[in-house]
Amino acid sequence: MILAGDVGGTKTDLAVFSPERGLRAPLVQERFASDEYPSLEAIAGQFLAKAGLPVRHARIAVAGPVVDGRARLTNLPWLLDEAALRTTLHLDSVRLLNDLEAIATAVPVLEPSDLHTLRAGTPVPGGTIAVIAPGTGLGEAFLTWDGSRYRAYASEGGHADFAPTSPLQIELLRHLQERFGHVSYERVASGIGIPNVYEFLRGGGGPAESPTLRAQLDAAEDLTPLIVDAACNSPAPDPLSVATIELCVTALGAEAGNLALKVLATGGVYVGGGIPPRILPFIGREEFLTAFQNKGRLGELLARVPVHVIVQPVALIGAASHGFETTA
Repeated sequence: MILAGDVGGTKTDLAVFSPERGLRAPLVQERFASDEYPSLEAIAGQFLAKAGLPVRHARIAVAGPVVDGRARLTNLPWLLDEAALRTTLHLDSVRLLNDLEAIATAVPVLEPSDLHTLRAGTPVPGGTIAVIAPGTGLGEAFLTWDGSRYRAYASEGGHADFAPTSPLQIELLRHLQERFGHVSYERVASGIGIPNVYEFLRGGGGPAESPTLRAQLDAAEDLTPLIVDAACNSPAPDPLSVATIELCVTALGAEAGNLALKVLATGGVYVGGGIPPRILPFIGREEFLTAFQNKGRLGELLARVPVHVIVQPVALIGAASHGFETTA
């Protein structure tokens, strides 16, 4: 049996998978608020004790780079160590995976119900596949064909320099540089980026702010869900929140196109993470794909690339799939 985990800055999902039940039917699954626990060991120990199952291996997807079996999460003050987890949890093996590596590992086994296709395109058999995923942060990964199957590779491309593509985005860059110094795509096109863009537009670049929403934001610890909900509140969306999501989506489309160029993603681009399903009406507009393929002489190449949105959580599936492949 495999303990699969998806550890992010906001939440930690754990599940136990067996070969007999497969990747779509975990024996037990639970979600935890990450910041309510001092460590992953505390969460996993509680989860396994409650589950009471003979788990021998763990594959944990984490929101941060994994180097030499260790990971310090970008948006959570935890240090994860494979050896320490193995000892504390009394397991035979533990592997930490970058969360985007886990999502990418799941891509080859995704089903139609997991996807919303923005453009079917013309996929090249065996072509490289790109994955970009805005959640709390912005993750990126890619898959290459080795002649028999796809293999996933992590990256930290979400921390690459934000490249503005319009006068408004240039002003946004200047605004964020004053605040952060270095400005990455994660500062704009992610869960932590949405409040940054909102505050920028609120300062004079966008519609007037709703006093009611302002009061809610002032009382909230996490501003992103409020802004997203206000933008998607039909039939009366908040104009400033709408402008915020539109700007974030345009930046996300541009960076998705950048990633597609960097890895020559002729096999397709998959947009994952927790944010896209919540703002799917915005991503489904032409502005996203326009920004995606607005790459000058190579725009025609990107116009043929398939683009899909992953609308279901799949990091646990990817982690469990990795576990089955490496412990068989």
